[in-house]
Amino acid sequence: MNPSAIPVLNPVDGHNLAADPARNLPLAGLRVIEFTHMVMGPTCGMVLGDLGAEVIKIEPLGGDSTRRLLGSGAGFFPLFNRNKLSLSLDVKQPRGLEIALKLLHSADVFSENFKSGAMAKLGLGYEALSRLNPRLIYVSHKGFLPGPYEHRTALDEVVQMMGGLAYMTGRPGDPLRAGSSVNDIMGGMFGAIGVLAALQQRYSTGRGQQVQASLFENNIFLVAQHMMQFAVTGQPAAPMPERISPWGIYDVFTVAGGEQIFLAVVGDSQWAVFCQAFGFAELQADARLLTNNLRVQARAWLIPELRRRLGERPAAEIAALFEAGGLPFAPITKPEQLMDDPHLLATGGLADMTLPDGRATRVPLLPLSLGGARLGLRLNPPRLGEHNHQLLLGLGYDEGEIAALLADGVIGAAEAESAG
Repeated sequence: MNPSAIPVLNPVDGHNLAADPARNLPLAGLRVIEFTHMVMGPTCGMVLGDLGAEVIKIEPLGGDSTRRLLGSGAGFFPLFNRNKLSLSLDVKQPRGLEIALKLLHSADVFSENFKSGAMAKLGLGYEALSRLNPRLIYVSHKGFLPGPYEHRTALDEVVQMMGGLAYMTGRPGDPLRAGSSVNDIMGGMFGAIGVLAALQQRYSTGRGQQVQASLFENNIFLVAQHMMQFAVTGQPAAPMPERISPWGIYDVFTVAGGEQIFLAVVGDSQWAVFCQAFGFAELQADARLLTNNLRVQARAWLIPELRRRLGERPAAEIAALFEAGGLPFAPITKPEQLMDDPHLLATGGLADMTLPDGRATRVPLLPLSLGGARLGLRLNPPRLGEHNHQLLLGLGYDEGEIAALLADGVIGAAEAESAG
């Protein structure tokens, strides 16, 4: 391990089924029960779990549907369901609901992201659970906060289209969703932030409360800078590919061998460093280019000229000069290449993980450190029903009762462990 690497708290321990308070994570001792699927709700639980909470994921007997997604959804389950326990349970059966309520009686947080009214029909709505456990914090992840749109079915792409983000991402006439589930992920993060705020308030009130996060309102927060640009300037924000750049050089350049590299020169001192590094003395002396605003006005001829001058240089050579001069640059990287990124490997940003089917991989950790340490992986993403037995024993069920629950289809059989 690189000696400069940031230490990682709580490496995977196959014998540790829950957050261990002795390990001193911020949320150790907190119990979270989640009825979630897809991305938004599971993200909230992942954040709380990474921070040390015991997160129990209650799944239908067939499992969270994201376990079986293909294509761009294939990574959803292993990413957003680490550091969790899995209980496969039919809550539509009275004995299944009884198990859920026993867990919730002493839980700190309940998290859900199903359609409005779905939890109430199961007997798990906010009013019922707050009577059962007045200290419970109930976080709901929805498409919209209560209002005229709340009846609509929302997806990340839906709110990106109606919330201005797809317009800003694509070219004029070609709205394009962002290349990640940004609203689902951020919506879950805001759900977790709401939980932390409610926990803090519970210290003084002794009571829990309902927290709501949503896709649409999250998307509006993302495009708020463009809304405020209009408020300040009176001019509508142009889509990002057509925007008027505030910087003279802020572009992707195609260079030797067809490689691409992003280069930025965002200030007058950086312009001087750039020109000196590349031997562009005449450009540095050009009165039309003396300030950033002048370079912005000259972009129509300046950028093609720089493309011509840089086009035959290798990307590695350009990167070395930019790095030596402290100038912003970036290779154009594909996601799979990040599995071997030297910075992530050296700083502990990737954790070793075992997928539910037994294969080994790496997974990115939360992008923060606490006390100089990264928040690590304590539990691999669980196999379906992996923790049924342990959790039911903890609730006081004996072996015979657990066997009867399994035989009657109240709980599911735990998935067999793969040899990998």
